[in-house]
Amino acid sequence: MPIRRELRWFYPIDWPQISREIRFGRARGRCESCGRPHGQLVIQLDDGRWFDEAARCWRDDAGRPAAWPDIVEFTAAVKRRIVLGTAHLDHDPQNSAVRNLRALCQRCHLRHDRDEHRRRRRLTWLRRRALGDLFLGPYRLW
Repeated sequence: MPIRRELRWFYPIDWPQISREIRFGRARGRCESCGRPHGQLVIQLDDGRWFDEAARCWRDDAGRPAAWPDIVEFTAAVKRRIVLGTAHLDHDPQNSAVRNLRALCQRCHLRHDRDEHRRRRRLTWLRRRALGDLFLGPYRLW
């Protein structure tokens, strides 16, 4: 995922090389959490199970072999293109130590960042509410 313009100064200048080394050097093009392969279309179910073409089996979100879906579950399956990203385990883009970085697919990356996103969303909401109280009167939700 590209870095937003206003955040690019928080990353080291050689971030593209560091990220590429983590995703394709260390992780060999697979998510380090679930094993999904980069750049391939993967059949995925609603509960997170996905079909691993290389091993010819279904896997869960942790990459372990999972039960085959029944026909009703399989009708909800969708094909998704997997894109690996490099995640900071401590959510600090300035800390680019190799032990702090992990190659994750979109699903695992969003799961990893869920609590941090909630925290930032709450801070944004509180900040807007405070500004609304100062300048515009009571803060409205719409």
